[in-house]
Amino acid sequence: METVRLGGMALQNGVLVHGPTSWGCAVRGEDGELHVASGRKPRFANHVTAPILRGPLRLAEAFALLPIVRRALPQARFPFERPAVLGGLAASTVLARAIRRSGLSPGGRELAASAAALLPAGLALRGPDLAAYHGAEHVSIGTYETGGPAPKEHPRCGSQLIGPLLASSVAANVAASKAPRPLRGVARLVGTTVAVGASVELFGWMLRNPENPVARALARPGFELQRRFSTAEPSPDQVEVANAARDACLALEETPA
Repeated sequence: METVRLGGMALQNGVLVHGPTSWGCAVRGEDGELHVASGRKPRFANHVTAPILRGPLRLAEAFALLPIVRRALPQARFPFERPAVLGGLAASTVLARAIRRSGLSPGGRELAASAAALLPAGLALRGPDLAAYHGAEHVSIGTYETGGPAPKEHPRCGSQLIGPLLASSVAANVAASKAPRPLRGVARLVGTTVAVGASVELFGWMLRNPENPVARALARPGFELQRRFSTAEPSPDQVEVANAARDACLALEETPA
């Protein structure tokens, strides 16, 4: 049987897994009980084929799923709900603005500002159990895909977007900084949309050409982030949670809508 392409997201207390049309989420409650929910995904990008547009729209679909999961499974705790992460988001915004007003070169400013934007994600990963659930997500999906034991790192992890996204964001924002001052805000917004779309397309190319030297170089930062920081070896209990989310998603994927 052909495998379904799955993605996922680690939560503070569980795992969210999604496929082409469905999602499954499992969390461990404070009392130790396993809570599971599943459903159909919101889909508004499946007919979009324009390369630069389909990436941002697919990301928008992923974010649109989160309130649906919260309603179906109120026990779920998302990484960004921690006060430290919300504070980091505000701090990274202020820091990025200050960097863009500094005396650095245009490329240096945009590279530093893009790095500052990673602060909230770094703070989120410091949450208790999140890195282990991230590893459990990868182990569960990888085991399903390969039919054997899988490592805590996965080549389709969102962290692999870091290299392509930094490269495309710096290029887009350097170009936007050359626009007339009254138009720079609009230019940055357009540039950000193009950068996200370009990075998703580049990420897809990397997955199709894993042995290409350029693809390997772009994937390396994300892989090292997974290996050293964003994932931890999960416990059997955490893998059980991830498997429950995966199986709930697959049960709907294998059922006609």
